[in-house]
Amino acid sequence: MTPQRKSRITHVLNHRQPDLTVVMENVHDPHNISAVMRTADSVGIQEIYVLNTQISRHKKFGKKSSASAAGWLTIHEFDDLESCFAALRKRYNKIYATHLGEQARSLYELNLTEPVALVFGNEHAGVTDECLKLCNGNFIIPQMGMVQSLNISVACAVTLYEAYRQREKAGYYKGEARLLETEWKMLAEKWGVMEENE
Repeated sequence: MTPQRKSRITHVLNHRQPDLTVVMENVHDPHNISAVMRTADSVGIQEIYVLNTQISRHKKFGKKSSASAAGWLTIHEFDDLESCFAALRKRYNKIYATHLGEQARSLYELNLTEPVALVFGNEHAGVTDECLKLCNGNFIIPQMGMVQSLNISVACAVTLYEAYRQREKAGYYKGEARLLETEWKMLAEKWGVMEENE
């Protein structure tokens, strides 16, 4: 491994956000999943959740869309809603879903510096009612057009970069590792840099 590659991986690990995640519920298109993965990686998310209660598990994610981002992420796959939310509640204080409902708040009113999971539904029906009941609240991305919807990958990108903005302002990207030391070392070993640090 070149010194440049080692430096790049160390930089990435030191900017990972262990208290921010994305949940994709019943997203059909593997390319949408992969595009979300690419955005998640770009803002420092390490773990994402793929919840499929209505469709078979994806065996492969679209490589073109993800630009191999899947290889750098920890992906949790669930086919049971309750099990997924039980796992989420162990790590995240709040779980918010994108949903155009009466109680929905603007994305820009959310505090995305706290441990938070963000749920995005499938391309046609959105987040299921069963899932919404388990969330702490709903949010929308303000829009001024006639069509009040965005592609899931676009909606996720807008949302995650608002999280990035808030977290950068709060000092979460200063380069001081936020991952637990054990997780940092585990990922460093998996990505091939630990032997050079020992």
